[in-house]
Formats: sequence, structure tokens, C-alpha cells
Amino acid sequence: MIGFETTLGVVEISQEYFANLIGQAASECYGVAGMINSPYQDLRSRVLRRDAPDKGVRVRNENGKLTVDIHIAVTYGVNIAAIVRSIVHKVRYTVE
Repeated sequence: MIGFETTLGVVEISQEYFANLIGQAASECYGVAGMINSPYQDLRSRVLRRDAPDKGVRVRNENGKLTVDIHIAVTYGVNIAAIVRSIVHKVRYTVE
């Protein structure tokens, strides 16, 4: 669970929902051809015989900070630095 405290109380978000939210935002960016399973998600999808809902995204909580790993396939011929800037901006906006 990812939680933070406000003046009205505590808000908790599951890591699976958070990963789905980030994955959706990243896949909508220009130049992203698709999301790719991380090795852990690939093993999990083979065992369960279905695609993971949080495909290509891994969220970790380390020392009170969130770390997000995004595995993507990019469109051929597109500037990778521009794609990364677009993804960072869109994911940061969506999360905040």
C-alpha cells in the first residue's frame, strides 16, 4: 500500500492500481509502441497464463520514496530522449 496523510485523514492506494495508472499514462505518450513485461511479470504471466494488469511497470517503496521502473518498446526512428521527457512529464502529472 502507498499511503500519505492529509488534513482530512490518511489516503491509501494499492500498488497494483498505482502501477496500472502509471502504465496507462506512459502508453499514451507519443513514440511508445507498447509496454513490455519485466522478468518478474513475465514469469508471473506464464504461471497464471494471463497478461499482468500492471504490464511493464514496477513500483517500489524504498526509504519512504517511490521508485517506478517502466519497461517500454519505442517506435523506430523516434528520438528516445524526447520520448523519455514526454513519459516523465505525463507520469509525473498523472501521479501528482
